[in-house]
Amino acid sequence: MVTRRNPIFDTATTLGKILGFLGVSAICGVLVAGLLVPAAAVSGSAASGSIQFFDTLPAELKVDPPSESTRILAADGSLIANLYEENRTKVSLDQISPLMQQAIIAVEDSRFYEHGGVDTTGILRAVVSTARGNKQGASTITQQYVNNVLNANLAAEGNDADIKLNGVNKGVGDKLREMKLAIALEKKFSKDQILEGYLNIVFFNRDAYGIEAASKLFFSTTAKDLTLPEAALLAGLVNSPSAFDPITHPDAAKARRDLVLGLMLDQKKITQAEHDAAVATPVEPKVTPAKQGCAYATTAPYFCDYVLHLLLNNPAYGADTTERTNNVFRGGLTIKTTLDPNAQAVAQAQSDAAAGANPDKWGAAMVSVQPNTGKIINMAQNTSFLQADGKFDSQVNFNVDKMDKDGNDLNGLGGAQPGSTMKPFTFTEWLNEGKSMNTVVNAAQRVYPLNYPWRDSCGKVTGAYNTAQKGLGAADDLQNAEENYYRPMDVLYGLYNSINTATFASAAQLDFCGIQKVVDAVGLHSGLPDSDGTPNPKINMSILANLLGSTQTAPLTMASAFATFANDGKYCEPIAITSVTDQAGKDLPAQSTSCRDAIKPEVARGVNYALQEVLNRGSGSLIQPRISTKTSFPIAAKTGTSNYNESTWVVGFTTGLATAAWYGDPLGNQSRPGQNLTINGKFYSSIDGYQIAGPMFSKYMSQVAPAYGTNPFPAPPSNMVSGTPAKTSPTSPTTQATPAPQTSTQPSPDAGKNDNGNGKG
Repeated sequence: MVTRRNPIFDTATTLGKILGFLGVSAICGVLVAGLLVPAAAVSGSAASGSIQFFDTLPAELKVDPPSESTRILAADGSLIANLYEENRTKVSLDQISPLMQQAIIAVEDSRFYEHGGVDTTGILRAVVSTARGNKQGASTITQQYVNNVLNANLAAEGNDADIKLNGVNKGVGDKLREMKLAIALEKKFSKDQILEGYLNIVFFNRDAYGIEAASKLFFSTTAKDLTLPEAALLAGLVNSPSAFDPITHPDAAKARRDLVLGLMLDQKKITQAEHDAAVATPVEPKVTPAKQGCAYATTAPYFCDYVLHLLLNNPAYGADTTERTNNVFRGGLTIKTTLDPNAQAVAQAQSDAAAGANPDKWGAAMVSVQPNTGKIINMAQNTSFLQADGKFDSQVNFNVDKMDKDGNDLNGLGGAQPGSTMKPFTFTEWLNEGKSMNTVVNAAQRVYPLNYPWRDSCGKVTGAYNTAQKGLGAADDLQNAEENYYRPMDVLYGLYNSINTATFASAAQLDFCGIQKVVDAVGLHSGLPDSDGTPNPKINMSILANLLGSTQTAPLTMASAFATFANDGKYCEPIAITSVTDQAGKDLPAQSTSCRDAIKPEVARGVNYALQEVLNRGSGSLIQPRISTKTSFPIAAKTGTSNYNESTWVVGFTTGLATAAWYGDPLGNQSRPGQNLTINGKFYSSIDGYQIAGPMFSKYMSQVAPAYGTNPFPAPPSNMVSGTPAKTSPTSPTTQATPAPQTSTQPSPDAGKNDNGNGKG
């Protein structure tokens, strides 16, 4: 048998509603009165019990700064990107239009400046109105502010499930706590402080928290410059951001706006003429979409992503990834970076132009550092961070390592084979051991068999080039890209024409331990983790193939290494973040210049001399448009091409700027041969460093380098350039006593591509 409800007390009836609301109202009234008069003045056990319950509620509200957008800025202070969980920009009350202040008070809490946090008159009015079937809230602006602060604190702690919303999951106990905290808050803060806090925290739209963000989103203006119709519309929006959204529901938004204008007129906040003019104004949002994250960066999205990963990997910003993410995306940080927007624009244009339409998805990338500071000046590549029609989209950063030194993700490609751009480091050790760059070596030698007497004082050289020993693990005889370079030549000539056999003939007279020390000192490392997961392992120069660049290395690593030569032998770690401040202006950990002595100054000067000749007389002289010491300003560089042309480079520098330009295969295992390709309408049987990466480098440096300094390089010691050739000895079997004729040979287009033979020895 179904038990029938007593119709007198049925809450579905008008009388039931009145009784129910009177019951709650009585409790609230008693509890509010309990704060204003002694408990003894209130009779009745129900009242005493209610007051005791009320007294157990917390009376102190923790008002932390609300979640605020983090800004990543370029070196000149211009915005790169906003990061946020809640799109909010805090502003002071004097930066909020008085019309907005009046509108929100008119519609949400007309007695705001009269009550003490809880409006008992409003509560009674709401009870009567609701009993009549017109549901009405009674929360004051102070109570709403309390509720928003409580919810913001829960969100900041990751407790979103505990957030309380009016009409959804908020009970009587929640309302009582809110009332008590509101009364306590009014004793601690002024009305203006509460109003300012409320307007900065309140929700207007999923992409707009606080009045400043809402003003920009809906009207492309600031809170200070809101007009009367705009202010009234935003004030009305607070009640139901979805129902009164002017973008999706313009008619409902206008009706709500006009209601607010009517209230402002009734409360004598505006004149009849102002009211009528505002009501006649159509609802026409001027939307500025809120875009957050590096994908929507105004410039340099991959640099932005690199900066973001540096922050999220830094324990200074939190004990774990969750805490760091919370601090970065909710903390309202201001992050000043090293990026030069002008240099970035040029680098981006050159990277985009290098690949053309690019249906086969070849990659182009360019990065620059300042030699004496390590500051990263630009970081560009030819891809779109977001999917777009006709675009090569990728979220992978072609310029950086896959991981940082601690094994944290950097979202990087991990580099590419540097090819002949590794040769200057063998040349560096040649000069470091006191040898002259005009010493002649036997570049005709192609066979380096197993158990060849290499010298390595701190390890063992592995690898062999000997076709006759292929069955024993050797690679084929060492090769150059062109046949007419198998002959004696001086070491300088071998470098600027990029001859593989000359590099090996030089290495045959060196201590490989010394080459290793050079490579380590200038920060060279693999961009990919080792087989056991170790991040950024050293490039093992005791493996012969690494003399010719067989280990993947990132463009940023190469640019920083070459910058050492420009900086008179001092290596500076690359940095991207110069300062970080929080909402209160407190400085947080950032990066600072960190340099070390890496190469003797006189040796660095010798390398600079040689690498200028690459552009004057060697493989770099084929770059068009051409930069050289003869035609423009002092500049040094080295071209590089991998064995099957899948990776091509130019890395070079002036005294003030070092740049790595790369063009190659960024997909999968990067094994597609760069051969028989049509790029920008031109057919290439094989691509070489000077052909595509070269013009990228040349055009960029022509426009950007002068701003960073193009002073002449200091001259090397004279004996380093014109010293007496070394004599033949048992430990240096390839040394020749007299130079070979060279003037009849045209510059080589990177005649020494790297050979990937990893013969065992």
